[in-house]
Amino acid sequence: MAVGKEEVEEIVKARTDKREYRRIVLPNSLEVLLISDPDTDKCAASMDVSVGAFSDPDGLEGLAHFLEHMLFYASEKYPLEDSYSKYIIEHGGRTNAYTSSEHTNYYFDINADAFEEALDRFAQFFINPLMSADATMREIKAVDSENQKNLLSDGWRMNQLQKHLSAADHPYHKFSTGNWDTLEVRPKAKGLDTRSELIKFYEEYYSANVMHLVIYGKENLDKIQGLVEDKFKEIRNIDRNCLRFAGEPCTSEHLQILVRAVPIKEGHALRVVWPITPQIHHYKEGPCMYLSHLIGHEGEGSLYSILKTLGWATGLSAGEGDSSLDFSFFRVDIVLTDAGHEHMQDIVGLLFKYISLLQQSGICKWIFDELSAVCETKFHYQDKIQPINYVVSISPNMQKYPPKDWLVRSSLPSNFSTDIIQMVLNKLSPNNVRIFWESKKFEGQTNMVEPWYGTAYSIERITGSMIQEWIVSSPNENLHLPAPNVFIPTDLSLKKDHEKAKYPVLLRKSPYSTLWHKPDTMFFTPKAYVKIVFTCPHASDSPEAEVLTNIFTQLLMDYLNEFAYYAQVAGLYYGISHTDSGFQVILVGYNHKLRILLETVVEKITSFEVKADRFSVIKEMVTKEYQNYKFQQPYEQAMYYCSLILQDHTWPWMEQLDVLPHLEVEDLAKFVPMMLSRALLECYTAGNLERNEAESMIQHIEDALFKGSNPICQPLFPSQHLTNRVVKLEKGKSYFYPVEGLNPSDENSALIHYIQVHRDDFMLNVKLQLFALIAKQPAFHQLRTVEQLGYITALLQRNDCGIRGAQFIIQSTVKDPTQIDLRAEEFLKVFESKLYEMTNEEFKSNVNALIDMKLEKHKNLREEASFYWREISDGTLKFDRIESEIAALRQLTQQELIDFFNEHIKVGALHKRTLSVRVYGNSHSSEYKIDKSSPVQASSVKIDDIFSFRRSQPLYGSFKGNHVKL
Repeated sequence: MAVGKEEVEEIVKARTDKREYRRIVLPNSLEVLLISDPDTDKCAASMDVSVGAFSDPDGLEGLAHFLEHMLFYASEKYPLEDSYSKYIIEHGGRTNAYTSSEHTNYYFDINADAFEEALDRFAQFFINPLMSADATMREIKAVDSENQKNLLSDGWRMNQLQKHLSAADHPYHKFSTGNWDTLEVRPKAKGLDTRSELIKFYEEYYSANVMHLVIYGKENLDKIQGLVEDKFKEIRNIDRNCLRFAGEPCTSEHLQILVRAVPIKEGHALRVVWPITPQIHHYKEGPCMYLSHLIGHEGEGSLYSILKTLGWATGLSAGEGDSSLDFSFFRVDIVLTDAGHEHMQDIVGLLFKYISLLQQSGICKWIFDELSAVCETKFHYQDKIQPINYVVSISPNMQKYPPKDWLVRSSLPSNFSTDIIQMVLNKLSPNNVRIFWESKKFEGQTNMVEPWYGTAYSIERITGSMIQEWIVSSPNENLHLPAPNVFIPTDLSLKKDHEKAKYPVLLRKSPYSTLWHKPDTMFFTPKAYVKIVFTCPHASDSPEAEVLTNIFTQLLMDYLNEFAYYAQVAGLYYGISHTDSGFQVILVGYNHKLRILLETVVEKITSFEVKADRFSVIKEMVTKEYQNYKFQQPYEQAMYYCSLILQDHTWPWMEQLDVLPHLEVEDLAKFVPMMLSRALLECYTAGNLERNEAESMIQHIEDALFKGSNPICQPLFPSQHLTNRVVKLEKGKSYFYPVEGLNPSDENSALIHYIQVHRDDFMLNVKLQLFALIAKQPAFHQLRTVEQLGYITALLQRNDCGIRGAQFIIQSTVKDPTQIDLRAEEFLKVFESKLYEMTNEEFKSNVNALIDMKLEKHKNLREEASFYWREISDGTLKFDRIESEIAALRQLTQQELIDFFNEHIKVGALHKRTLSVRVYGNSHSSEYKIDKSSPVQASSVKIDDIFSFRRSQPLYGSFKGNHVKL
């Protein structure tokens, strides 16, 4: 029987949360949070073990991470390798794990009816795992492949550099991922057996009393409790002490330093870091929340607003990072422009000026109270999220917070304490600062190399008096505290809209716009979602047009930032971005003041003028974005080429980068009126809005754009309605596009092996979906677990504007793309026999799992909106898709699935259409030359030039652009 469920204070939960919670402690001291949600379709679990990379033995870097990989292979009760992930995936679920400094977290979700067995399989990993010798070597390769993909990522590199410049005897200093060298070569040289060390580590650290489990179930709490007691009682408890890592990672030699580092990507950045007292010890007072709110503010008078006006920065964030119970850092990250890079000392000076403004202003109660009110509304009206994400957000925090605050954690600061905020503010001084400054301009000027990632850097000592000089010589700007926030919602009532529309309704259609409205019948929160897509034919008729549209949307966001930032703080978010056929405006959040923000956005569009100083900053930012495409992961490059080949009327980013240097203010000033001169607005509104409010919003926008004596927009001509056309690959042909990776330093190669199947059709859709569900785990098991092709290995469905297919995505250093292509085909040959051998029971079980996945309800407005918007933007408009596909699934026979496979997927099928995009990394450059020049087999077609190929191919009909009836 569980102990200790009675004595605990009630767990604080949101007012709108209907779920039930209970804390129990099993006799083996495993602490568990049970969550009962009768409305859920998915169940989930997360086990957090309070041990992580900080506990790696010296000379075995990455051992905790390696254990996380190995634990899920098999257990004594379920000895078949990978049978756990097979069970989870076949029952509509996902499984994953992560390792951090002091935690290792294992988690999964699954369809509700399969939860009990999944939980039993999960529990066995913590009772009797089988870490087989056979799997050890393969999984060291998987860890190494995971590390390979991070080697050229600036985020990983800068993080490790920060750790490297800390006390060598503090675990913060360690390298945590592990690689072939740390887990195989070095241990072997010392006569160590990695597997024995792994088992030793597991036996020493994995104990029930340092584990925390969260279970999210559909049954009532008593039933879930019985299940947990039964499954988890056997986990052994060796009464391990909870690990603490006392002492500061940074001694005096690691403070007052300026580090210059060379990044991989174009651009300049500044990271200013101070060691502080961890906020966890004062989470009700929220000192870091208060300070990050002010230092990271973007309204008028803020540090960022000043830096932006000076043309020195294009982004700023502030807050606590890298924290534990024993140490923590406060970080300010600033993205610099080229001009900002030349003014680093002024920028640091202005940052310290703002900190001294906070010292002089004193700690303001009204700011704390305002922040506290915003946090309270946010907590009590939080959206539901997927159970798997919910359990993972709770379990790692159970060790740190008392049970009553497991859900709240540090999100509700309620005790105003000047002393505690002042104590943290005092730490942000020139005497203990660490400044990390990164730019490619430092190439050739550094004298040190970080050992794990090879980042080039140099260190300069800086003193308090030097920083004092920077403060004095920095410009005199009017820095001041933010104004009271007018966007905080005060009306959180729900509309009495009695519409029970199951699907979006076409509320109005005019020559200027269409408006789809979905009343809230699910979520009952005081929030709304509004999306307005401007379809402008002139926005996408050339590479220049596309770049200018991009700059236009970024400038709009730039102009609105000081005003709209307040809305964001208050929980009302907006975004303006360019699309394939124009641009879009999205607003989501509390509905009370949404209209004010929307009208301001529209006003900025109608009165748009190009400000020369801002144009040059945004142009520089956009140029760097395009230049950095070449540093994408090779699999991302392969996905990009695949879309470029398949989607008609798309421009390559290389051409856009070519036109950028020549674009000037006048070009944009001429372009915007022309772009807006012909437009159609496609609108979608949902949530806590009545239909007359939705209609009046859109009427207001129409009046502003299309009406009046000199309207800026005219409706589209009938011939201008845009379409989504996709290349129709020829039956029986295998197309392939070999190309070198864009980053010559990247060793990784990648393959997309795409099989095009059909144009949207309910019965064909479910056949494809069922194939993908059944083949997903065997593909991962064979290609990653057994063959170890690479860490990134997946078989997924693909949907281009209603044209559907399946694709293998594989990134590898061990085999070149042509070889990987052959392995994918070999997998399909072996899988074919599995399909024939499948019993009728297994077939039915897979069909039912897919039906359960389809019946999963949307958790929040955003999820629902993205589902329905896909139908609108593709032009398919099948809002009843789920019901129709379930009906098709119920009709489907096993023989029909086999026939489908034989016609569309099977290697060598007469009607099969495939496209392989092969991106060759640096380690396979000689193989690239062979693939490029070798003779092509009979049914294969090599694509030399994407655009010649696209022009010569037939296209599928477009769903988009057809008439929609009211």
